[in-house]
Amino acid sequence: MENISTQTLASIVTKSSSSVPVFEKYSLDFCCNGKRTLAEACNAKGLSISEIVAELELNMQPRTENQLPFEEMSAEQMISYILIHHHFYVKQSMPQIIFHVEKVANKHGERFPFMVEVLQLFREIQEEMTSHMQKEEVILFPRIKHLESMFLDGQLNDTVRNSIAAPINVMMAEHDHAGDLLYQIRELTSNYQAPEGACTTFKVSLAELKEFEEDLHQHVHIENNHLFIKALDMMKAPATI
Repeated sequence: MENISTQTLASIVTKSSSSVPVFEKYSLDFCCNGKRTLAEACNAKGLSISEIVAELELNMQPRTENQLPFEEMSAEQMISYILIHHHFYVKQSMPQIIFHVEKVANKHGERFPFMVEVLQLFREIQEEMTSHMQKEEVILFPRIKHLESMFLDGQLNDTVRNSIAAPINVMMAEHDHAGDLLYQIRELTSNYQAPEGACTTFKVSLAELKEFEEDLHQHVHIENNHLFIKALDMMKAPATI
């Protein structure tokens, strides 16, 4: 696999989604920190680059029919995918996760105090993600669709272009913060490993948190490394009116 160590994490995932399990296994952040090269990410975590490359070579396959070509999709198509596959999941899963983690923290908090902190962190995530998705759905996504429409019609102007950059920067900063909060949860729970004697609800809540983090990584990857880049590229086109 030629020069994979010098490729960015985002570009590796874009070329092959089968690299995702390897990155998840070693907590290599391909979404918020996807612009780092594989070598830089491995060095930062003290991982063997040669071992990670070897594992990627075993797992990575060329794109299959089931892997969507996001780089070939329109901005409107990507937004529809994000809303259906990610925003809907986040809205449905957060109340359930809160319910289970609250139950564990209330019943087992004295024995496992880290779960009380997990509950506080996930409550913060719920509040921030609710606000974040609303801003995307009400402000940013409609602006990106309008930008694309004007771009395709040859009617792009500076007013339309200037309405995009600031909200994109805000959303990317919020992506970073949500990722940081979930990383703290991963650390507190020892990579979502249930302690000895954990009840069923405890195990379920950890599995749900793990699934939520994995979904967020995919969610942010599509936005940061596909949708936002496409919007910013359209913005670079000269004004036509």
